[in-house]
Amino acid sequence: MDKKLLDILVCPVSKAPLEYNADANELICRASGLAYPIRDDIPVLLESEARTLTADERLKEK
Repeated sequence: MDKKLLDILVCPVSKAPLEYNADANELICRASGLAYPIRDDIPVLLESEARTLTADERLKEK
């Protein structure tokens, strides 16, 4: 994930910053509790495509 792109992307639901999870290849927003997939190197920032974070994932720090 390009660091410059990650710096300007925000969650479309909460407008909070996103964290890159390389293991799952997704962008995580702890504020909204959603994880957005990255497909073919393109972040899919649609609420309907996001998965809900588990309670443990929401509490986990970077």
